[in-house]
Amino acid sequence: MSKRLLTLSTVVALLVTGAAAANPPLREVKSIDDGLFAIGLADQIRKNCPVISARIFRAVGALQDLNSQAMALGYTKKEIDAHVDSDAEKDRLRARAAAYMAERDLTTDEAGYCALGKAEISRNSTVGVLLREKQ
Repeated sequence: MSKRLLTLSTVVALLVTGAAAANPPLREVKSIDDGLFAIGLADQIRKNCPVISARIFRAVGALQDLNSQAMALGYTKKEIDAHVDSDAEKDRLRARAAAYMAERDLTTDEAGYCALGKAEISRNSTVGVLLREKQ
């Protein structure tokens, strides 16, 4: 009986470890990474452009959707929080935002952020729907 229990325990441990090992880093899940990029870029725009503000409820909803999607893919709350709180990931997304702006010949100053924000709002892009121009 104990040999059978040991075998069952080993199989369960291998299945759990295998399932956890099967998930790629969240940065490699395109929908999650792109979603976090959009939310982060919208946040940078609203912080650096005084005529644009955030649509807070939409941003919170987008974050909750990403969290739900990651959980559905098998990531734990601890893994998700570690990814979102990671300074290295934040730096990587900031660099991606700077490159995104450079591709559009925009500088990372107030004028550049305002121009980008207005363009994203006009296009009704993933970033733009998280922003609004102040009246």
